[in-house]
Amino acid sequence: MSADFSDRDGFIWVDGEIVPWRDAKIHILTHGLHYASSVFEGERAYNGKIFLCQEHSERFIRSAELIDMTMTMSAEELNTAKYDILKANDLTDAYIRPIAWRGSEQLGISAQATQTHVAIACWEWPSYFGEEAREKGISIMTGKWRTPMPDTATTASKAAGLYATHTMSKHAAEAAGYTDALMLDYRGLVAELTGANLFMVKDGVIKTPNPDCFLDGLTRQTIIKLAKDHNIPLEVGDITPDDLKQADEVFATGTAAEVTAIGKIDDTVFTVGPITRQLREAYEALVRQ
Repeated sequence: MSADFSDRDGFIWVDGEIVPWRDAKIHILTHGLHYASSVFEGERAYNGKIFLCQEHSERFIRSAELIDMTMTMSAEELNTAKYDILKANDLTDAYIRPIAWRGSEQLGISAQATQTHVAIACWEWPSYFGEEAREKGISIMTGKWRTPMPDTATTASKAAGLYATHTMSKHAAEAAGYTDALMLDYRGLVAELTGANLFMVKDGVIKTPNPDCFLDGLTRQTIIKLAKDHNIPLEVGDITPDDLKQADEVFATGTAAEVTAIGKIDDTVFTVGPITRQLREAYEALVRQ
C-alpha cells in the first residue's frame, strides 16, 4: 500500500456514500482548507469494536458546535457510518478518522452559506510511536509554542486550526532528534504533547494537568478511571516543568498513542516504571473486551 494517503486501496465514507479511496476529493476552494473550519476525531477499533464509539461521536458533534459549524448527523448516524466503513474495508483492528468541514459554497471569513460535509476514513495503524517505545519510552523536547488561553481559542474542540502550532512544535522536536514536543500552556505550566495527554508519577501518586486550555482526551479520562479502579492515587492540578523533571515515571495517553512511556524530557532520562506498565496493561485489556 502506498505511503501517500491519497493513493491507497480501499473505501472512504463521504456525505452518506461509500466511495473508492482515490475518489474521495474536495474542491480547492473549500472553506475548511482556507480557514481551518473543520473538526475531526481519532478513534480505534479493536476486534471489530470501536472503543468509546458513542463518546467520540458526541465529542465530534460538540467540536463542530464550538466552532459554530452546523453538524448534519446525529451520534447514532455517525456510529452506523463508522461501522459501515470498517466493514467496507474489511477491517477489525483499525484507526478511524471522521472529519467534518465547511464546503466551497462560500469563500471568505463568513461561512453561513457553506454546507457541512462529513467523511470517515479508516486504515490499519499500529502503535503511533512504535513498539520500541514500550520498553524504552519516547523522547520529548519542550517546545517554544504554547497552548492558548481558553478565551482566545476553542480549546475544548478537536478543531483543525488548533494544531498548527502542534505541527511546528513536532517538526522542531524531530529536527533536534526527539520523538515529540512537550507543549506548555500560556502560564508556562505543563499542558500536553502535540497529539496526546500527559501523566507523571511521583512517590506512587499519579499527577496530570487540569485540561482547562487543552483537549481533555477520552483516553485520558479512561486512564483516570482505571487508576481509581486499581486504587492508585491520582491528582489533577498544576504541574511545572521542574515538577515534571523530578518525576519517577512519565507517560502519554491518546487514541493513537494509547499508553506510551516517556523515556526522556529534554536532558532528563526516565525508566518505564511499574505504574506505567500496570495502566498500559489494564488499558490494553479494557479496549479488547
